[in-house]
Amino acid sequence: MSYYVRKLGFYLVALWAALTLNFAIPRMLPGNPVDIMLAKLQQRGGTVSPETRAAYATLLGGDDSTPLWEQYLTYLVNLSRGDLGIAVSYYPAKVVDVIATSLPWTIALVGIATVIAASLGVLLGAFVGWRPGTWVDSLVPATTLLAAVPYFWLALILAFLFGRVLGWLPVQGGYDVALTPGWNADFLVSAVQHGALPALTIVLASIGAWLLGMRNMMVSTLSEDYILTAEAKGLAPRTILRTYAARNAVLPSVAGFAISLGFVVSGSVITEQVFSYPGIGSRLLGAVTNNDFALMQGVFLCITLAVLGANLLVDLLYGLIDPRIRARS
Repeated sequence: MSYYVRKLGFYLVALWAALTLNFAIPRMLPGNPVDIMLAKLQQRGGTVSPETRAAYATLLGGDDSTPLWEQYLTYLVNLSRGDLGIAVSYYPAKVVDVIATSLPWTIALVGIATVIAASLGVLLGAFVGWRPGTWVDSLVPATTLLAAVPYFWLALILAFLFGRVLGWLPVQGGYDVALTPGWNADFLVSAVQHGALPALTIVLASIGAWLLGMRNMMVSTLSEDYILTAEAKGLAPRTILRTYAARNAVLPSVAGFAISLGFVVSGSVITEQVFSYPGIGSRLLGAVTNNDFALMQGVFLCITLAVLGANLLVDLLYGLIDPRIRARS
């Protein structure tokens, strides 16, 4: 129990530090969201008075006349109430609403693509590591080559090949704009078609790391004494592979998979930008471009909670899967 209590205490401190950084980093950027909003107002022919600026600063949370510590306390109080402020980039929408409409798209796209890439990479890596030096080993340099290709370049190649040349899949948007979003067959089919190319990009770019990592762990595990003992006992090769080799070699991949799921929330900014996908990555890029403090903090908060939660889950699972961790603690 002390092992789990120490872990929970550590992650509570890490959460506080992450929230503090989440407050400080956007305010270190040049510019002010209030000035950006007022500049847009002036471009449309509006007049800006000091009272107008004060009202916008109060509304958007960009009032820099108050002390920083007071802004920090207000930020923590608002977080405790679930109030993330107004999104300047999508004014007058609230940050919570913008995230709520974008996050499901990213979780569906990046989450499914991550699960597929990790599953295929681990399975292929276990098989390749079990029989190193065979023709299947040629998959490793091929997949690592795809991982070395710049992310945006791979996305553009796939979009040109499957979208423009072959015309099999759409290359922009999350669904056909002529359809009404909902749980109906036409919309779901359209969403799958629009998400196929971004998902394929993520899978091809990341499967090499999973395959190479699992292959190397399998090769290292096969040299352990307990594998030699299992072979000396006359156990079937399939039993040794499944029960002894793969079970121990997959532990680092389990940790990496949980951490990758934490980063699913952040989305894939480049992929979403290339395919104009309505995910959280596109919203984050727009927030940084427009100095939208509230939206940046809201997205960073989601990423922080997801990553810390994934790391905590890994630590707790490791304590259950591998008793040596608890014994050393």
